[in-house]
Amino acid sequence: MNSKNLTTPVVPVVPLLAAAVVLALLAALTYPARDDLFVAVSVNSPDSVTGTLAGAVASRGLLVLVAAAGAGAVWAFLRDRTALARLVAAGVGVIAAYLTSELLKLVVTEARPCATLHVATVLTCPEAGDWSWPSNHSVLAAAFATACVVAFPRSAAAVVPVALVVAVARVAAGVHYVHDVLSGLALGTAVTVLAAVALTATVQRIVPSPRHRSGSAARP
Repeated sequence: MNSKNLTTPVVPVVPLLAAAVVLALLAALTYPARDDLFVAVSVNSPDSVTGTLAGAVASRGLLVLVAAAGAGAVWAFLRDRTALARLVAAGVGVIAAYLTSELLKLVVTEARPCATLHVATVLTCPEAGDWSWPSNHSVLAAAFATACVVAFPRSAAAVVPVALVVAVARVAAGVHYVHDVLSGLALGTAVTVLAAVALTATVQRIVPSPRHRSGSAARP
């Protein structure tokens, strides 16, 4: 009997890449108005309820997506070899997206808005040399969310809004421009989904099949 899992949904590659393109275009369109948009979105009252919430999400919201990917990995290891292969392949994309964003920061060297604009911010402004574009938190938020969607397409309704909220919070907390987070979301999404497409078949030949509690005895 063929044990191949026929119920695993198809990866929404085209919608994910289309979303990345739209995000990149929005980043380019918002760049000319970066200062005005930053002032409009950032929270100028660090001690307010809004400021406290923005700071908490900006600092720790990413952990929600890391936890979701981790829980998905455990479930897939036990139940779904195809989903596990997709998640592992996408995990390579998460690493690649982060390294790419670090390289871009060193090349572009865009100063943080909190270092150039005279406004109060929720989070302490990073030191000089910790560049702004693209937003690493947004890259990782999009990458982890994309990894979850690649492995479990139905999770999109839960993880995508979290990634977007994390990105908005980075602007609200005063440490990034709008085009920083839009670019980060685009980069994290594109690199992760492309890695998943390129590597899933290879990973699937390596990862172990899940253990089935019934019917697992080998037939002669």
